Amino acid sequence: MGLSLLTSADPTGGSMFMIIWLVVIFGFMYFFMIRPQKKEQKRVGAMLSAMEIGDVVCTTSGFYGIVIDITDDTVIVEFGNNKNCRIPMKKEAIAAVEKAEEN
Repeated sequence: MGLSLLTSADPTGGSMFMIIWLVVIFGFMYFFMIRPQKKEQKRVGAMLSAMEIGDVVCTTSGFYGIVIDITDDTVIVEFGNNKNCRIPMKKEAIAAVEKAEEN
């Protein structure tokens, strides 16, 4: 008789543990995956909105160039010493911006 009392488990205790475990997993995912991604998106958005004509940019493919024109979603970048090498590209293709030096 005493053995049956020790082996019987409360059925609501297992479901409560499962709910707590799911909350912990979601919290872990939020703080280690979703939150840093949102911070990075804000940083990139601020970098692209602060970009100006004359800034040196590095594209996602590794090319360096100088911004010569900016529209809402595209940028015209001049590559190399050849002034005829001007390529329009989306702003999302820019990985880094270095501000132009003011003399």
